[in-house]
Order: sequence, then structure tokens, then C-alpha cells
Amino acid sequence: MADMSGKICVITGATSGIGKATALGLAKMGATVIVVGRSAERTETVVKAIQQVSGNHNIEALIADLSAQAQVRELAAAIQRKYDHLDVLVNNAGGVFLKREQSADGIEMTWALNHLSYFLLTNLLLDTLKRAPAARIVNVASNSHTSGTINFDDLQFTKQRSLMAAYPQSKLANVMFTYELARRLNGTNVTANALHPGFVGTNFGSNNGVWLKVGIGLLKPFILSPEQGARTSIYLASSPEVEGVTGQYFVKCKPRRSSRASYDEAAQRRLWRISEEMVGLPVSA
Repeated sequence: MADMSGKICVITGATSGIGKATALGLAKMGATVIVVGRSAERTETVVKAIQQVSGNHNIEALIADLSAQAQVRELAAAIQRKYDHLDVLVNNAGGVFLKREQSADGIEMTWALNHLSYFLLTNLLLDTLKRAPAARIVNVASNSHTSGTINFDDLQFTKQRSLMAAYPQSKLANVMFTYELARRLNGTNVTANALHPGFVGTNFGSNNGVWLKVGIGLLKPFILSPEQGARTSIYLASSPEVEGVTGQYFVKCKPRRSSRASYDEAAQRRLWRISEEMVGLPVSA
């Protein structure tokens, strides 16, 4: 187990599932952990539980609905007010939305939460990460990215009846964002890697009704626990073995090839510029 004493770690979507298990794992290593969740009550409850189980009291709750860009900006500002640097950012928050929902910014919810929140929060915190001796960005993606395509003509699925392809698209965006980010951070003290956590048993997707719950229930014998699913996130956030490793996709704590589409550098750059426009950041040349 790595010693994370003195390290400051932010984990989004950390009130349940993989995020909660990641926060607990890093807390047990001695890290200062910032647990980000939507519900103040639930987040505070998780913080107290992690403190009790880990014996580490350097655990803090910050509240944000990451599908809302204003709240992402407020979260970044809150982190920067309290901490002069950041050692680890784990972008973990995400969801499945099979019925059309829009974020507070009028953006299709899958795209807003699963991709744009990663993109905006990371960019807002880059200077804070660069002030650490060696910082790590860990993006939780999914093997479902292999069936995804980036539909640049209809990123928000306004022309399609079904949202079934929205989730794989968002996870492919996570991987492509990671590769482009790593390239842009080349020569700095910050690394960026993506991962597939495995098929994990959480309340993920429970907002889509009973049939998805039933389907997941039938697959229970093949489902990993949140603790098993968090292993790669914790590994990338803490292990000396991956110090300096960047721009990689990991499965079961090992680098793996991602989909062929994910390595398209022109598409990565195009996605970056469009994302900048959608979150109101200055657009790259």
C-alpha cells in the first residue's frame, strides 16, 4: 500500500460505488480526501463513515451538481480557496440517461455530466495541479467506449429517437480527452490516464426504471464489487509503478489498447475545441 500522507486528492461522484470505494482506499493510505457529491446530507454521511473506517480525519465534503457548469466552476473555486495545490484529481462522476434530460445549461444530460464535467473541472484545476510536485489526473471511462462514436453533427442526439448510443459516445470522449490532455501536458509535472473499472455492482443507472435494475440483477454473478472496481482508480492515483506514466488506458491495473477510434488525433483536437466552446473556455487555435 502506497503512503499518500500529505497528498491532496479530489474524487467526484464519491458518495457511492466506485467513487466512495476510491475515496476510502486513498483515505486509508493517509491522503487528504475531498469527497464531491450532489447531496449535502449524503456527502457528509459518507465523509463521517470514511473517517471512522479509515481513522483518517482529513476528509472533506464539497457539494456540486457536476452537470451544471456554474456549480463545476464554484467547486473548482472552493478547492482553490482552501488548497494551494492538488496532487490527484479522480474524475469519476457519471450516469446513464435513457430518457432525454437536459442539464441546467440546456445540454443533453449524458454529455453534460459524463464528458463536459470532466473537461471543465480538469481545465479549471490545471494550474492548481501544476503546483504539486507530481500530480495525477485519473479519468474513469468504460469499455463501452469501444462501441462508441463521436457524432460531431449531433453530439446531443437531438436528431435521434434513442439515447442508447449516448453513453458509449461519452465514454469514448473520456478516453479521447485523456489522450489529448496528456499530449498538452507533455513536459509538465502532471500525468493523465483513463481506465475501465469493470462491470461493477452499484446504483449506477437506477434512475432509468425497474427494467434496467432487473437486467443488472440477472447479471449479478458476473458483477464486481465497488471495492474491486475501484482498484484501478486507486492504483493510478497512488502507485509508484505509474509515476510519470501518462496518456494510457488501463484495465485491471494494466495498460491496454483502447478502441481504434480513440487514437484519432484530429478528432481529439476537434473534440477539445468543441468542448471549450460548450463550457465557455477560450477556444484553442
